[in-house]
Amino acid sequence: MDRATTAARSLFGLTFIALGLIGLVSGTFAPGWQPVPETAPARELLFYLSVTASLACGAGLLARRTAAAAALALLVVLLVWTALFKFPFIVRAPLEEVSYQTNGENLVLIAASWVLYAANAKAPRFPAGELGLRMAYLLYGLALIAFGLSHFFYLEMTAPLVPAWLPGPTFWAYATGVIYLGSGILIATGLATRLGALAAAVQIILITLLVWGPMLLKGPLSAMHWQETMVSFALTAGALVLASGPLPARASNRDHFPRRRSAVSDSPR
Repeated sequence: MDRATTAARSLFGLTFIALGLIGLVSGTFAPGWQPVPETAPARELLFYLSVTASLACGAGLLARRTAAAAALALLVVLLVWTALFKFPFIVRAPLEEVSYQTNGENLVLIAASWVLYAANAKAPRFPAGELGLRMAYLLYGLALIAFGLSHFFYLEMTAPLVPAWLPGPTFWAYATGVIYLGSGILIATGLATRLGALAAAVQIILITLLVWGPMLLKGPLSAMHWQETMVSFALTAGALVLASGPLPARASNRDHFPRRRSAVSDSPR
């Protein structure tokens, strides 16, 4: 495993440790684990499950020998959690784009956990292996498409978040939406998985640093901005995992862009 993948795994682990500590200190579900309805059965137990999963899996990801088990445990918990508390938004409001955006946030974390498991598992069997990686990157691509569409559907909410020193906030809102859509399509279709993942990672990092970073430093944040800031930091960690992690074999072959030998001249230009 190269240094970039190891660093991304460690950052992803530290991010979940931070989410666990936030939940523990605040006494409520941390960003990324919300929302859980007040009427949910065993809600207090679910809260402690979210804290335990964050702390234990995050710590497990920091060590190479426990990374596979921690990634698999986190993958299972996130899948079940999303099915129980995020997917119902799509069922209740299938024509509202925000339903897909909120699911997309969890899909990024699911995809990153999945790729980390595939990268660290000893046996290349599902959920690791070729099929597992394809499914992980498909989920990531769909999440990015949902993010891109949200920039168009909710332009009036996106444009004001553009830093004041950047001219043309509407342009930047549309541009970032297009990049998300393009990256998502490249990843979901397997046309250029690495390129799409790198483009998405760069954009998510820039949005986190330029939009949410200054808000966090300026403080105090509203509940909504606090939620979005912490989710953005988690998405950044996930994006770095997916940009540096192993690719499905077919996508890997396509992303190498082998150079064809010219019949006219093979001299350097």
